[in-house]
Amino acid sequence: MIPDEFALAATTDDLSREADARDAADLIEFRMDVATDPIDQLAAYEGELPIVATNRNRWFGGHAPDAGRLDALFSASRFDDVVLVDVELETARAKEWIVDDLRENGVDVIVSHHDFESTPDRDVLAAIVEECADYGDIAKVATFPTDLADTLTVLDVVREATAAGRSVAGIAMGELGSHVRVIGHVYGSKLGYAPLVDDEGDYAPGQIPLRELASLVESTRVEGASPKRFGGEGVNGRENDDVAAPGPTRPE
Repeated sequence: MIPDEFALAATTDDLSREADARDAADLIEFRMDVATDPIDQLAAYEGELPIVATNRNRWFGGHAPDAGRLDALFSASRFDDVVLVDVELETARAKEWIVDDLRENGVDVIVSHHDFESTPDRDVLAAIVEECADYGDIAKVATFPTDLADTLTVLDVVREATAAGRSVAGIAMGELGSHVRVIGHVYGSKLGYAPLVDDEGDYAPGQIPLRELASLVESTRVEGASPKRFGGEGVNGRENDDVAAPGPTRPE
């Protein structure tokens, strides 16, 4: 499932909290690498939001052990509620078969690249996006900006890739990059990520709590440039009228 428009994923390691995200999120990003009994959680899931399965090891900013990590991700892809699976670019390069095998289970694949120390030069980042898109259905890049020029690089690469027909998500990590999470959709970013306020997981730096980000995204729509949240059918197949608008920012 590739969203036609911007989709906001609520990041959590506890699928029982799906109802807490339902009024503001379009998807649940399930961080299997920090979850307790992730396959059992998927088997018991009765929520409404479709799931993005992510299972990172420490080399890619996560906590999953190397042994069995991809097997667990493949098992997750068999569940009907899982519609997207995130695979790192480095993994897709090393194991080219994995993307096709995952697709055989009926999921689309996000191929992602993370740089936790810097933001590559524009041409380098654009080439990374292109490679991610060549392997996967959605190309995701997350970089660490050292100045505001780096955040502009991320946004411009997303804009150009979108104009070229790529499905891409662009994120700038850290406090300096937090505004990119708010306005990335204006430039064509397909996915945004936000944790539930009191979630216990340790996620990417600079993330904005779910309802706050949902409200900010709504307030930064640009008519004719920024897609509305859902259009016709949403990413989970529900009509627009059936989905509550994001609520106001409030403490949880």
